[in-house]
Amino acid sequence: MKIQGTTKHLKLALLFTVVAFSSCVNTKRLKYFQDMPESDSATPINIAAYTETTIQPDDILAININTIDPQATTAINSRNGGFTNVGVNPQSGTINPVTGYLVDKTGFVDVPIIGRIKLGGLTTLEARDIVRKRATDFFKNPIVDVRFSNFRITVIGEVNKPASYVIPNEQVSLLDAIGYAGDLTVYGKRNNVLLIRKDAAGKNVTVRLDLTKKSTLNSPYFYLKQNDVVYIEPDKSKVQNNDNNVFRYITAGATVFTAIILAIRYL
Repeated sequence: MKIQGTTKHLKLALLFTVVAFSSCVNTKRLKYFQDMPESDSATPINIAAYTETTIQPDDILAININTIDPQATTAINSRNGGFTNVGVNPQSGTINPVTGYLVDKTGFVDVPIIGRIKLGGLTTLEARDIVRKRATDFFKNPIVDVRFSNFRITVIGEVNKPASYVIPNEQVSLLDAIGYAGDLTVYGKRNNVLLIRKDAAGKNVTVRLDLTKKSTLNSPYFYLKQNDVVYIEPDKSKVQNNDNNVFRYITAGATVFTAIILAIRYL
């Protein structure tokens, strides 16, 4: 009877020890930027310089031209859509169309009234100046705005809302992308985030980023480009949990540990 009671208490003690230890490890694993000092005072950090995105073939642009007479530019502005419900809907998985002006393979855009304009290779600020200059031939004191309609980033893997997101703001960081996707799950590997990007030469390149290190904030890949894909890899604990290996290991370990203690004590 005494042996049974001792065995039960030993199993419980071992189980609580393993769970407590696992909790401590998991908490540390989930922290971002672990090498930042824990201080109440402001701590200067280096953030990567933002480089403006350039317009590439197959991009879709929203080109708005406004004048004193709003009806004069209706043919141009009617082609532009809003940024609500564009891209992939994370809830339904359906793809909604993105409207605007398509940049062809040679970098040109066909705009009603003002004609064919080459915008490929320019930033949206530079494109705005080019379009305004052309628009002055047709309108008096036009106000021009040019932005991406399909600035899309895709976040997949161990995040709470994996999807493609179309964003009106070009200055999007890796942290912004993770925020749009509802943050990483507890199984996401924060120290091995994979970024897939198509470079200026049209080649796909990959880079690994460590969100547990503050040096990532100063990485040239901290700010995302259109069509970037961010993949969050699952850690080993997800596989273990799915297979119930953790419970089996704890049970087996407790049994072996108990057997050793009993053997030492009673034999």
